[in-house]
Amino acid sequence: MMAQANVTTIARAPTDWSSPAMQGRIRRRYRSERLFKAAGLGAIGISMLFLALLLANMLLNGASGFRQTEVLVPITLDPGVLMLDRARITGPEAEQALAASNLDGMTAEAADAAFGKGGARLVSDGAWLRVRERLLADPAMLGRTASFWLPAATALDQAAKGKAGSHADPDVQAAYDRLKAAGKVRTSVNLGFLTGADSTDPVLVGIWGAFKGSLITMLVTLIISFPIGVLSALYLEEYAPRNRWTDLIEVSINNLAAVPSIIFGLLGLAVFLNFMNMPRSAPLVGGLTLALMTLPVIVIAGRNAIKAVPPSVRDAALGIGASPVQVVFHHVLPLALPGILTGTIVGMARALGETAPLLMIGMRAFIAAAPEGVSSPATVLPVQIFLWSDEVSRGFVEKTSAAIIVLLVFLLGMNGLAIYLRNRFERRW
Repeated sequence: MMAQANVTTIARAPTDWSSPAMQGRIRRRYRSERLFKAAGLGAIGISMLFLALLLANMLLNGASGFRQTEVLVPITLDPGVLMLDRARITGPEAEQALAASNLDGMTAEAADAAFGKGGARLVSDGAWLRVRERLLADPAMLGRTASFWLPAATALDQAAKGKAGSHADPDVQAAYDRLKAAGKVRTSVNLGFLTGADSTDPVLVGIWGAFKGSLITMLVTLIISFPIGVLSALYLEEYAPRNRWTDLIEVSINNLAAVPSIIFGLLGLAVFLNFMNMPRSAPLVGGLTLALMTLPVIVIAGRNAIKAVPPSVRDAALGIGASPVQVVFHHVLPLALPGILTGTIVGMARALGETAPLLMIGMRAFIAAAPEGVSSPATVLPVQIFLWSDEVSRGFVEKTSAAIIVLLVFLLGMNGLAIYLRNRFERRW
Protein backbone atom coordinates (compact mmCIF):
# COMPACT_ATOMS: atom_id res chain seq x y z
CA MET A 1 0.00 0.00 0.00
CA MET A 2 1.47 3.33 -1.08
CA ALA A 3 1.98 5.94 1.57
CA GLN A 4 -0.23 8.93 1.12
CA ALA A 5 1.54 12.25 1.69
CA ASN A 6 -0.08 14.76 3.91
CA VAL A 7 -0.66 18.10 2.18
CA THR A 8 -0.65 21.06 4.47
CA THR A 9 -2.76 23.93 3.24
CA ILE A 10 -1.68 27.36 4.41
CA ALA A 11 -4.59 29.71 4.69
CA ARG A 12 -4.02 33.21 3.26
CA ALA A 13 -5.78 36.18 4.65
CA PRO A 14 -7.85 38.13 2.10
CA THR A 15 -6.29 41.31 0.70
CA ASP A 16 -7.41 44.39 2.50
CA TRP A 17 -7.79 46.89 -0.37
CA SER A 18 -8.79 49.62 2.02
CA SER A 19 -5.51 49.54 3.93
CA PRO A 20 -3.15 52.51 3.53
CA ALA A 21 -0.44 50.30 1.96
CA MET A 22 -2.75 48.94 -0.74
CA GLN A 23 -4.24 52.34 -1.43
CA GLY A 24 -0.74 53.71 -1.90
CA ARG A 25 0.11 50.93 -4.37
CA ILE A 26 -3.08 51.61 -6.31
CA ARG A 27 -2.30 55.33 -6.47
CA ARG A 28 1.22 54.62 -7.75
CA ARG A 29 -0.16 52.34 -10.47
CA TYR A 30 -2.64 54.96 -11.62
CA ARG A 31 0.05 57.62 -11.55
CA SER A 32 2.35 55.46 -13.69
CA GLU A 33 -0.48 54.85 -16.15
CA ARG A 34 -1.22 58.57 -16.40
CA LEU A 35 2.47 59.37 -16.95
CA PHE A 36 2.75 56.71 -19.65
CA LYS A 37 -0.35 58.04 -21.38
CA ALA A 38 0.94 61.62 -21.17
CA ALA A 39 4.31 60.54 -22.63
CA GLY A 40 2.57 58.81 -25.53
CA LEU A 41 0.38 61.83 -26.24
CA GLY A 42 3.42 64.09 -26.00
CA ALA A 43 5.33 61.96 -28.52
CA ILE A 44 2.38 62.05 -30.91
CA GLY A 45 2.03 65.80 -30.43
CA ILE A 46 5.72 66.43 -31.17
CA SER A 47 5.52 64.25 -34.29
CA MET A 48 2.43 66.08 -35.50
CA LEU A 49 4.11 69.43 -34.77
CA PHE A 50 7.15 68.59 -36.90
CA LEU A 51 4.90 67.26 -39.66
CA ALA A 52 2.79 70.42 -39.55
CA LEU A 53 5.93 72.59 -39.70
CA LEU A 54 7.20 70.62 -42.69
CA LEU A 55 3.93 70.87 -44.56
CA ALA A 56 3.50 74.56 -43.70
CA ASN A 57 7.02 75.34 -44.90
CA MET A 58 6.46 73.44 -48.16
CA LEU A 59 3.10 75.12 -48.76
CA LEU A 60 4.36 78.62 -48.00
CA ASN A 61 7.41 78.23 -50.23
CA GLY A 62 5.80 76.13 -52.93
CA ALA A 63 2.38 77.72 -53.37
CA SER A 64 3.93 80.59 -55.33
CA GLY A 65 5.53 78.04 -57.66
CA PHE A 66 2.09 77.34 -59.10
CA ARG A 67 1.70 81.02 -60.05
CA GLN A 68 3.55 83.08 -62.64
CA THR A 69 4.02 86.76 -63.35
CA GLU A 70 3.31 88.05 -66.86
CA VAL A 71 3.92 91.42 -68.52
CA LEU A 72 1.96 92.91 -71.40
CA VAL A 73 4.14 93.56 -74.46
CA PRO A 74 2.88 94.77 -77.88
CA ILE A 75 4.82 93.10 -80.71
CA THR A 76 4.69 93.88 -84.43
CA LEU A 77 5.13 90.60 -86.30
CA ASP A 78 6.84 92.02 -89.41
CA PRO A 79 7.14 89.29 -92.10
CA GLY A 80 10.19 90.99 -93.59
CA VAL A 81 12.12 90.97 -90.33
CA LEU A 82 11.09 87.43 -89.55
CA MET A 83 11.64 86.28 -93.13
CA LEU A 84 8.35 84.39 -92.96
CA ASP A 85 5.15 84.23 -94.93
CA ARG A 86 1.78 82.74 -94.07
CA ALA A 87 2.32 79.75 -96.35
CA ARG A 88 5.45 78.70 -94.48
CA ILE A 89 3.88 78.85 -91.01
CA THR A 90 0.82 76.91 -92.14
CA GLY A 91 2.78 74.15 -93.87
CA PRO A 92 4.14 70.91 -92.44
CA GLU A 93 7.48 72.55 -91.57
CA ALA A 94 5.99 75.48 -89.68
CA GLU A 95 7.87 74.80 -86.43
CA GLN A 96 11.21 74.58 -88.21
CA ALA A 97 10.50 77.85 -90.03
CA LEU A 98 9.64 79.63 -86.79
CA ALA A 99 12.70 78.20 -85.05
CA ALA A 100 14.91 79.65 -87.77
CA SER A 101 13.25 83.08 -87.59
CA ASN A 102 14.30 85.97 -85.35
CA LEU A 103 11.38 85.74 -82.94
CA ASP A 104 13.62 85.95 -79.87
CA GLY A 105 15.33 89.10 -81.10
CA MET A 106 12.02 90.67 -82.12
CA THR A 107 10.57 89.92 -78.67
CA ALA A 108 13.55 91.53 -76.92
CA GLU A 109 13.33 94.63 -79.15
CA ALA A 110 9.60 94.92 -78.47
CA ALA A 111 10.24 94.75 -74.71
CA ASP A 112 12.88 97.50 -75.00
CA ALA A 113 10.45 99.62 -77.00
CA ALA A 114 7.65 99.08 -74.47
CA PHE A 115 9.59 99.51 -71.21
CA GLY A 116 12.62 101.57 -72.23
CA LYS A 117 16.27 100.66 -72.46
CA GLY A 118 16.92 97.37 -70.66
CA GLY A 119 13.27 96.36 -70.88
CA ALA A 120 14.28 93.00 -72.33
CA ARG A 121 15.63 92.09 -68.87
CA LEU A 122 12.08 92.22 -67.53
CA VAL A 123 10.85 89.32 -69.68
CA SER A 124 11.99 85.72 -69.58
CA ASP A 125 14.64 84.50 -72.00
CA GLY A 126 12.07 82.02 -73.30
CA ALA A 127 9.27 84.55 -73.68
CA TRP A 128 9.51 84.25 -77.47
CA LEU A 129 8.20 80.68 -77.16
CA ARG A 130 4.86 82.14 -76.09
CA VAL A 131 4.85 84.28 -79.24
CA ARG A 132 5.67 81.24 -81.37
CA GLU A 133 2.79 79.25 -79.87
CA ARG A 134 0.26 81.97 -80.60
CA LEU A 135 1.59 82.48 -84.11
CA LEU A 136 1.28 78.76 -84.80
CA ALA A 137 -2.27 78.77 -83.47
CA ASP A 138 -3.25 81.90 -85.44
CA PRO A 139 -1.09 82.48 -88.56
CA ALA A 140 -3.30 85.49 -89.44
CA MET A 141 -1.39 87.47 -86.78
CA LEU A 142 1.62 87.67 -89.10
CA GLY A 143 2.03 91.24 -90.34
CA ARG A 144 -0.02 92.76 -87.50
CA THR A 145 0.69 94.25 -84.09
CA ALA A 146 -0.65 92.17 -81.21
CA SER A 147 -0.37 92.36 -77.44
CA PHE A 148 1.17 89.36 -75.68
CA TRP A 149 1.20 88.43 -72.00
CA LEU A 150 4.77 87.17 -71.73
CA PRO A 151 6.35 85.43 -68.71
CA ALA A 152 8.37 87.84 -66.64
CA ALA A 153 12.02 87.37 -65.80
CA THR A 154 12.95 85.71 -62.50
CA ALA A 155 13.85 88.98 -60.77
CA LEU A 156 10.56 90.64 -61.72
CA ASP A 157 8.63 87.47 -60.84
CA GLN A 158 10.20 87.39 -57.36
CA ALA A 159 9.44 91.09 -56.87
CA ALA A 160 5.80 90.56 -57.86
CA LYS A 161 5.47 87.71 -55.36
CA GLY A 162 7.19 89.65 -52.57
CA LYS A 163 10.04 87.12 -52.36
CA ALA A 164 12.94 89.26 -53.48
CA GLY A 165 13.81 90.29 -49.89
CA SER A 166 17.27 91.73 -49.32
CA HIS A 167 18.36 90.51 -52.78
CA ALA A 168 15.90 92.82 -54.50
CA ASP A 169 17.25 94.98 -57.32
CA PRO A 170 15.97 98.56 -56.80
CA ASP A 171 15.64 99.04 -60.56
CA VAL A 172 13.57 95.87 -60.93
CA GLN A 173 11.38 96.81 -57.97
CA ALA A 174 10.81 100.27 -59.42
CA ALA A 175 10.00 98.75 -62.81
CA TYR A 176 7.47 96.42 -61.20
CA ASP A 177 5.79 99.28 -59.34
CA ARG A 178 5.59 101.23 -62.60
CA LEU A 179 4.15 98.31 -64.55
CA LYS A 180 1.65 97.55 -61.82
CA ALA A 181 0.44 101.13 -61.80
CA ALA A 182 0.03 100.98 -65.58
CA GLY A 183 -1.84 97.66 -65.44
CA LYS A 184 0.78 95.91 -67.56
CA VAL A 185 1.69 93.16 -65.11
CA ARG A 186 -0.40 90.35 -63.67
CA THR A 187 -0.03 87.12 -61.72
CA SER A 188 -1.90 84.05 -62.96
CA VAL A 189 -1.96 80.29 -62.50
CA ASN A 190 1.16 78.72 -63.95
CA LEU A 191 -0.29 75.89 -66.03
CA GLY A 192 3.06 75.52 -67.76
CA PHE A 193 4.54 74.19 -64.53
CA LEU A 194 2.14 71.23 -64.67
CA THR A 195 2.49 70.61 -68.42
CA GLY A 196 6.13 71.45 -69.20
CA ALA A 197 9.52 69.82 -68.74
CA ASP A 198 12.86 70.94 -67.38
CA SER A 199 14.48 74.20 -68.46
CA THR A 200 17.44 76.38 -67.59
CA ASP A 201 15.04 79.25 -66.87
CA PRO A 202 13.15 78.82 -63.57
CA VAL A 203 10.21 80.74 -65.01
CA LEU A 204 9.72 78.14 -67.75
CA VAL A 205 10.39 74.90 -65.88
CA GLY A 206 7.68 72.26 -65.65
CA ILE A 207 7.10 69.09 -63.69
CA TRP A 208 5.27 67.02 -66.29
CA GLY A 209 8.44 65.53 -67.81
CA ALA A 210 9.63 64.22 -64.44
CA PHE A 211 6.10 63.17 -63.45
CA LYS A 212 5.67 61.16 -66.64
CA GLY A 213 9.11 59.64 -66.14
CA SER A 214 8.06 58.56 -62.64
CA LEU A 215 4.84 57.03 -63.98
CA ILE A 216 6.65 54.99 -66.65
CA THR A 217 9.36 53.93 -64.20
CA MET A 218 6.77 52.84 -61.62
CA LEU A 219 4.86 50.94 -64.31
CA VAL A 220 8.00 48.99 -65.25
CA THR A 221 8.70 48.35 -61.57
CA LEU A 222 5.17 47.06 -60.96
CA ILE A 223 5.09 44.81 -64.05
CA ILE A 224 8.34 43.12 -63.03
CA SER A 225 8.19 43.00 -59.23
CA PHE A 226 4.52 42.20 -58.59
CA PRO A 227 4.14 38.83 -60.38
CA ILE A 228 7.60 37.61 -59.37
CA GLY A 229 7.07 38.69 -55.76
CA VAL A 230 3.59 37.12 -55.46
CA LEU A 231 4.66 33.82 -57.05
CA SER A 232 7.74 33.70 -54.83
CA ALA A 233 5.61 34.26 -51.74
CA LEU A 234 3.17 31.53 -52.83
CA TYR A 235 5.97 29.03 -53.41
CA LEU A 236 7.74 29.73 -50.12
CA GLU A 237 4.53 29.60 -48.10
CA GLU A 238 2.58 26.82 -49.82
CA TYR A 239 4.98 24.53 -51.67
CA ALA A 240 8.58 24.90 -50.50
CA PRO A 241 9.87 22.14 -48.18
CA ARG A 242 11.16 23.21 -44.80
CA ASN A 243 14.91 22.68 -44.95
CA ARG A 244 18.14 24.61 -44.71
CA TRP A 245 17.86 25.96 -48.26
CA THR A 246 14.45 27.55 -47.75
CA ASP A 247 15.66 28.91 -44.42
CA LEU A 248 18.63 30.47 -46.23
CA ILE A 249 16.30 31.97 -48.85
CA GLU A 250 14.03 33.45 -46.19
CA VAL A 251 16.95 34.99 -44.31
CA SER A 252 18.34 36.41 -47.57
CA ILE A 253 15.00 37.99 -48.49
CA ASN A 254 14.68 39.57 -45.04
CA ASN A 255 18.23 40.93 -45.30
CA LEU A 256 17.65 42.28 -48.81
CA ALA A 257 14.65 44.27 -47.56
CA ALA A 258 17.02 46.16 -45.23
CA VAL A 259 19.85 46.76 -47.73
CA PRO A 260 20.49 50.49 -48.43
CA SER A 261 18.96 51.57 -51.70
CA ILE A 262 22.23 52.82 -53.16
CA ILE A 263 23.49 49.22 -53.22
CA PHE A 264 20.71 48.37 -55.67
CA GLY A 265 21.81 51.38 -57.72
CA LEU A 266 25.35 49.96 -57.90
CA LEU A 267 23.89 46.60 -58.91
CA GLY A 268 21.82 48.24 -61.65
CA LEU A 269 24.88 50.13 -62.88
CA ALA A 270 26.99 46.99 -63.03
CA VAL A 271 24.41 44.63 -64.54
CA PHE A 272 21.97 46.66 -66.65
CA LEU A 273 24.32 49.37 -67.95
CA ASN A 274 27.85 47.97 -67.98
CA PHE A 275 27.04 44.31 -68.69
CA MET A 276 23.75 44.40 -70.64
CA ASN A 277 24.41 47.79 -72.31
CA MET A 278 20.90 49.11 -71.74
CA PRO A 279 20.20 52.80 -72.48
CA ARG A 280 21.38 55.14 -69.75
CA SER A 281 18.86 57.37 -67.97
CA ALA A 282 15.91 55.33 -69.30
CA PRO A 283 12.76 54.38 -67.35
CA LEU A 284 13.42 50.74 -68.32
CA VAL A 285 16.69 50.65 -66.38
CA GLY A 286 15.22 52.69 -63.54
CA GLY A 287 12.23 50.36 -63.30
CA LEU A 288 14.44 47.26 -63.28
CA THR A 289 16.62 48.70 -60.53
CA LEU A 290 13.67 49.73 -58.38
CA ALA A 291 12.04 46.34 -59.00
CA LEU A 292 15.05 44.66 -57.42
CA MET A 293 14.65 46.93 -54.40
CA THR A 294 10.88 46.45 -54.13
CA LEU A 295 10.84 42.68 -54.66
CA PRO A 296 11.82 41.68 -51.06
CA VAL A 297 9.13 43.97 -49.63
CA ILE A 298 6.44 42.38 -51.82
CA VAL A 299 7.60 38.86 -50.95
CA ILE A 300 7.49 39.56 -47.20
CA ALA A 301 4.09 41.27 -47.40
CA GLY A 302 2.76 38.47 -49.61
CA ARG A 303 3.93 35.74 -47.23
CA ASN A 304 2.33 37.47 -44.26
CA ALA A 305 -0.96 37.90 -46.15
CA ILE A 306 -0.97 34.26 -47.28
CA LYS A 307 -0.13 33.07 -43.79
CA ALA A 308 -3.08 35.04 -42.41
CA VAL A 309 -5.58 32.96 -44.43
CA PRO A 310 -7.06 30.37 -41.97
CA PRO A 311 -6.10 26.70 -42.53
CA SER A 312 -9.81 25.85 -42.47
CA VAL A 313 -10.18 27.47 -45.90
CA ARG A 314 -7.57 25.11 -47.33
CA ASP A 315 -9.05 22.09 -45.57
CA ALA A 316 -12.56 22.89 -46.78
CA ALA A 317 -11.40 23.30 -50.38
CA LEU A 318 -9.45 20.04 -50.26
CA GLY A 319 -12.45 18.34 -48.67
CA ILE A 320 -14.71 19.13 -51.62
CA GLY A 321 -12.20 17.78 -54.14
CA ALA A 322 -10.12 20.82 -55.15
CA SER A 323 -6.55 20.16 -56.22
CA PRO A 324 -3.68 21.83 -54.33
CA VAL A 325 -3.20 24.27 -57.20
CA GLN A 326 -6.91 25.15 -57.19
CA VAL A 327 -6.81 25.63 -53.43
CA VAL A 328 -3.98 28.14 -53.79
CA PHE A 329 -5.19 30.11 -56.81
CA HIS A 330 -8.97 29.88 -56.31
CA HIS A 331 -9.19 30.31 -52.55
CA VAL A 332 -5.97 31.31 -50.76
CA LEU A 333 -4.67 33.90 -53.24
CA PRO A 334 -7.98 35.83 -53.64
CA LEU A 335 -8.34 36.05 -49.87
CA ALA A 336 -4.72 37.16 -49.41
CA LEU A 337 -4.76 39.61 -52.34
CA PRO A 338 -5.85 42.70 -50.32
CA GLY A 339 -2.87 42.32 -48.01
CA ILE A 340 -0.57 41.65 -50.96
CA LEU A 341 -1.82 44.76 -52.76
CA THR A 342 -1.38 46.88 -49.66
CA GLY A 343 2.22 45.73 -49.24
CA THR A 344 2.88 46.22 -52.94
CA ILE A 345 1.60 49.80 -52.96
CA VAL A 346 3.59 50.66 -49.84
CA GLY A 347 6.71 49.21 -51.49
CA MET A 348 5.99 51.14 -54.68
CA ALA A 349 5.55 54.35 -52.67
CA ARG A 350 8.95 53.77 -51.12
CA ALA A 351 10.45 53.20 -54.56
CA LEU A 352 8.82 56.38 -55.87
CA GLY A 353 10.68 58.48 -53.31
CA GLU A 354 14.09 56.94 -53.93
CA THR A 355 16.85 59.05 -55.43
CA ALA A 356 20.19 57.34 -54.74
CA PRO A 357 19.75 54.23 -56.95
CA LEU A 358 18.51 56.34 -59.87
CA LEU A 359 21.45 58.73 -59.57
CA MET A 360 23.78 55.75 -59.87
CA ILE A 361 22.26 54.69 -63.21
CA GLY A 362 22.46 58.17 -64.70
CA MET A 363 18.88 59.44 -64.37
CA ARG A 364 20.11 62.92 -63.48
CA ALA A 365 20.53 64.26 -67.01
CA PHE A 366 18.93 67.47 -68.20
CA ILE A 367 15.76 66.30 -69.99
CA ALA A 368 13.98 69.11 -71.85
CA ALA A 369 11.10 66.94 -73.13
CA ALA A 370 8.78 64.38 -71.60
CA PRO A 371 9.78 60.75 -72.33
CA GLU A 372 7.90 58.90 -75.05
CA GLY A 373 8.59 55.32 -73.92
CA VAL A 374 10.54 53.04 -71.64
CA SER A 375 13.80 53.54 -73.55
CA SER A 376 13.57 57.35 -73.92
CA PRO A 377 15.83 59.56 -71.78
CA ALA A 378 13.93 60.56 -68.65
CA THR A 379 14.19 61.69 -65.08
CA VAL A 380 11.88 61.21 -62.09
CA LEU A 381 10.37 63.49 -59.48
CA PRO A 382 12.87 62.93 -56.63
CA VAL A 383 15.85 63.40 -58.95
CA GLN A 384 14.26 66.51 -60.50
CA ILE A 385 13.79 67.96 -57.03
CA PHE A 386 17.42 67.18 -56.23
CA LEU A 387 18.64 68.88 -59.40
CA TRP A 388 16.54 72.00 -58.85
CA SER A 389 17.66 72.29 -55.23
CA ASP A 390 21.25 72.50 -56.47
CA GLU A 391 20.56 75.50 -58.73
CA VAL A 392 21.81 78.94 -57.68
CA SER A 393 18.90 80.96 -59.07
CA ARG A 394 16.37 82.03 -56.43
CA GLY A 395 13.57 81.20 -58.83
CA PHE A 396 14.29 77.49 -58.40
CA VAL A 397 13.61 77.63 -54.65
CA GLU A 398 9.85 77.91 -55.04
CA LYS A 399 9.88 75.45 -57.95
CA THR A 400 11.65 72.91 -55.74
CA SER A 401 9.03 73.31 -53.02
CA ALA A 402 6.22 73.10 -55.58
CA ALA A 403 7.69 69.89 -56.98
CA ILE A 404 7.88 68.48 -53.43
CA ILE A 405 4.17 69.26 -53.03
CA VAL A 406 3.43 67.32 -56.24
CA LEU A 407 5.52 64.38 -54.99
CA LEU A 408 3.79 64.42 -51.59
CA VAL A 409 0.37 64.45 -53.24
CA PHE A 410 1.43 61.50 -55.40
CA LEU A 411 2.68 59.59 -52.34
CA LEU A 412 -0.45 60.40 -50.33
CA GLY A 413 -2.57 59.19 -53.23
CA MET A 414 -0.71 55.86 -53.37
CA ASN A 415 -0.94 55.36 -49.61
CA GLY A 416 -4.61 56.35 -49.67
CA LEU A 417 -5.18 53.71 -52.35
CA ALA A 418 -3.48 51.14 -50.13
CA ILE A 419 -5.75 52.05 -47.20
CA TYR A 420 -8.82 51.87 -49.41
CA LEU A 421 -7.90 48.44 -50.75
CA ARG A 422 -7.21 47.16 -47.26
CA ASN A 423 -10.54 48.40 -45.91
CA ARG A 424 -12.51 47.43 -49.00
CA PHE A 425 -11.37 43.82 -49.28
CA GLU A 426 -10.38 43.05 -45.72
CA ARG A 427 -11.72 39.76 -44.37
CA ARG A 428 -12.34 39.16 -40.68
CA TRP A 429 -12.10 35.59 -39.53
